[in-house]
Amino acid sequence: MSLLADLVNLDISDNSEKIIAEYIWVGGSGMDMRSKARTLPGPVTDPSKLPKWNYDGSSTGQAPGQDTIFKDPFRRGNNILVMCDAYTPAGEPIPTNKRHAAAEIFANPDVIAEVPWYGIEQEYTLLQKDVNWPLGWPIGGFPGPQGPYYCSIGADKSFGRDIVDAHYKASLYAGINISGINGEVMPGQWEFQVGPSVGISAADEIWIARYILERITEIAGVVVSFDPKPIPGDWNGAGAHTNYSTKSMREEGGYEIIKKAIEKLGLRHKEHISAYGEGNERRLTGHHETADINTFLWGVANRGASIRVGRDTEKEGKGYFEDRRPASNMDPYVVTSMIAETTLLWNP
Repeated sequence: MSLLADLVNLDISDNSEKIIAEYIWVGGSGMDMRSKARTLPGPVTDPSKLPKWNYDGSSTGQAPGQDTIFKDPFRRGNNILVMCDAYTPAGEPIPTNKRHAAAEIFANPDVIAEVPWYGIEQEYTLLQKDVNWPLGWPIGGFPGPQGPYYCSIGADKSFGRDIVDAHYKASLYAGINISGINGEVMPGQWEFQVGPSVGISAADEIWIARYILERITEIAGVVVSFDPKPIPGDWNGAGAHTNYSTKSMREEGGYEIIKKAIEKLGLRHKEHISAYGEGNERRLTGHHETADINTFLWGVANRGASIRVGRDTEKEGKGYFEDRRPASNMDPYVVTSMIAETTLLWNP
């Protein structure tokens, strides 16, 4: 092992009570993530005990509030990752701080009473660093057509499993409620799932899981893309299907509540689409297991619908539904809070 690796893996807890806190926030594009570290005098488990910290906004695309703590899978020990809200010096949330508005929706008593659960299926594509071409694809060429790659095994069909498995374990270590992973339809594309998680915690966990994935791909010398259609043509895009239920939906008679909620979502289809990720029109074409971006439709076990209801939900008369419209680059604070607002607070 090299000296650098030795130092990277050094456990400072043996000789000091001090810890390292990695402060993480959403960058100026609304999709990139930024972070920097600071030393704290001892372990911290209560976010309110964390010191506030400013940063040079001119260098990050902006000019950090409420924080969420996770264990640091890279430094380990008592070291932590901190998901930050970011505010201007005047105390106003910066434009890319979508958590602030989401927190207000999730703090509404009508939303709290319904205990909204989310399960988010985050798809992403691994790219070769210097050529921005999917991992495992011949440079300048294409693999065989889709079909054998979904949930596949084998060196000729599955590319990047070491990265995916490292991310899975690191997310579990961090305390993220990651519930699974799988290879996707397009080779070089993968998915991890977070949830079921309650309210705003689902979005916190997706952002930290993305951060951990970015760090692991950095180590591996691979680029992770959340573009909703990284390769044009007859290849599946990448989404962030969002599974959702409320207390009323999970109880007897919940299927009728689900249908009413879906009706509301249909009435606000354009508004939701406009907030569901950049470049989503390249993905939602009516092909490759999507509904056309301009059409709202729902169905039972229909992978080509905007909203899909599972057969078990229909059979049992209660459960959840899946919003298949969000793009892989969506802001989970926006999507989760918007679904809650439309289904629980909005009256047409």
